[in-house]
Amino acid sequence: QVQLVESGGGLVQAGGSLRLSCAASGRTFSNYALAWFRQAPGKVREFVAAISWSGGRTYNTDSVKGRFTISRDNAKNTVYLQMNSLKPEDTAVYYCAADRELRLTVAGYTYWGQGTQVTVSS
Repeated sequence: QVQLVESGGGLVQAGGSLRLSCAASGRTFSNYALAWFRQAPGKVREFVAAISWSGGRTYNTDSVKGRFTISRDNAKNTVYLQMNSLKPEDTAVYYCAADRELRLTVAGYTYWGQGTQVTVSS
């Protein structure tokens, strides 16, 4: 089992920045790929970014490229999502997810956090 707890969400004006954190406990953190997903009201959960167990490979969805950066610190069992130049359409609940393999789909992840709300005002 892997337990994930997100933090760092909040209310920010358009153009602002937030850094989300996801702290993991349980199984060996460095064995797992990590990802961020988001779900806006009335919409399906969608992929945002993912990072391999070593941090050597990262992927971002097109809508956040150049604005969001995923990173991890295996010594702290934590994955981060730095979000810059935020837009109102980034408003959603952001979820951290973990699994043995790096995948880009919701179905590819076994372990999920409870989510943290990000609201971007215009």
